[in-house]
Amino acid sequence: MKHRTAAVLLTAALSATALTACSSSDGSGSGGSGGSGDSGPVRLEYWAWAPGMEKAVALWNAEHPDIKVTVKNQAQGDDLVTKVITAARAGQAPDLVQAEYQALATLVSNDVLADISGDIDPAVAGEFADGLWSQVTFGTDAVYAIPQDSGPLMFYYRHDLFDEYGLTVPTTWDEFADTARALRDRAPDTYLTTFSATDAGLFAGLAQQAGAQWWTTEGDSWKVAIDDEATRRVAGFWGGLVAEGVIHNEPMYTPAWNKALNTGEQIAWVSAVWAPGVLAGNAADTAGKWSMAPLPQWEAGRSATGSWGGSTTAVTVDAEHREAAAEFASWLNTDPEALATMVKEGGIYPAATAAQTGDALTEPPAFFAHQTDFYTLAAQIAEGTAPAAWGPNVNVAYAAFNDAFGKAAAGRSDFGAALAAMQEATVKDLTEHGFKVAE
Repeated sequence: MKHRTAAVLLTAALSATALTACSSSDGSGSGGSGGSGDSGPVRLEYWAWAPGMEKAVALWNAEHPDIKVTVKNQAQGDDLVTKVITAARAGQAPDLVQAEYQALATLVSNDVLADISGDIDPAVAGEFADGLWSQVTFGTDAVYAIPQDSGPLMFYYRHDLFDEYGLTVPTTWDEFADTARALRDRAPDTYLTTFSATDAGLFAGLAQQAGAQWWTTEGDSWKVAIDDEATRRVAGFWGGLVAEGVIHNEPMYTPAWNKALNTGEQIAWVSAVWAPGVLAGNAADTAGKWSMAPLPQWEAGRSATGSWGGSTTAVTVDAEHREAAAEFASWLNTDPEALATMVKEGGIYPAATAAQTGDALTEPPAFFAHQTDFYTLAAQIAEGTAPAAWGPNVNVAYAAFNDAFGKAAAGRSDFGAALAAMQEATVKDLTEHGFKVAE
């Protein structure tokens, strides 16, 4: 296919890639909905998966008779990325797409997403934490999406069992390790938590908290730093606890993991703001026994956290009415009523800072009814979201994590070697697809 360079950051870096899509570059491509010659209102098509999105969009349609948006639930995650890229190659991408943060670089490198920096109010950046906004800008003046929801990492623990075993909630990772050891001494059949080698997103968020920037650019090349000092620190910490036998080495979301949560065999969980829903579904009988606290820190007194999950609203290059699409994307993710609707109907945790303490989040999750300050504390934690740096082959890196860390966790062996394998696989894939990669 004929190559067309991507905008701003990726223009030089993506000069040769087998993943590049073919589509118009002037914002008037043949895809989307409603051409400039149509009579009546502008019509936009939005591919999204968040539950209840139709109700939020209905608010827009009622208030904006000249711009009508239709929601289509095509897929989610990697499946949606694949469908959008395929549609873009035919010049038939939707006007807007709900895209996870880690998928943005892949979509930009495939020339799917438009730079909407000239179509939005510059003040919209101030609606979001700096760490989130940096994930939609790639450190440039270009803007490829508007943050929609986020998943700041937190520490969840069984407060009843912490009291029973005389444990204190850890505020640093050193204290976390000491707590894990103390628990095993006092209750040999019980673990503080587990290291799950099937959840690369959680590991990425922990590395993010430590200061990792896995993908950056250097001139016209990508620089991959998965095996950097920050991530080695995280890998060494968790690998050491697994090797020592003071935390479990089994994956999450299995029948055995569910049982451990229910029986008290596992009494804590490092997870994101959406964890209450998982706990309610997997350990319903423990309602009211869990509490949430900030993530332990590498240095005492800090307040950094990473992200696990979250998505954005992006405008594609096939959108014929780019300005209207950008206006809708901004409104959807900053309008109080729209955000309240998505919180109520879809259970999202909004990326917009103001909405994190809005009326829709005044009550704690039902599973945490006793912790009345749940969302107040969550908002404080979210303010410390560290910036993340994603590249065009996150899926390859995640697959390498599952393979290398899966073997290391099962054998309680060196996590450092697994991290090096993850780095090597990621660099190799970029090179094979024609990207320049800096040392």
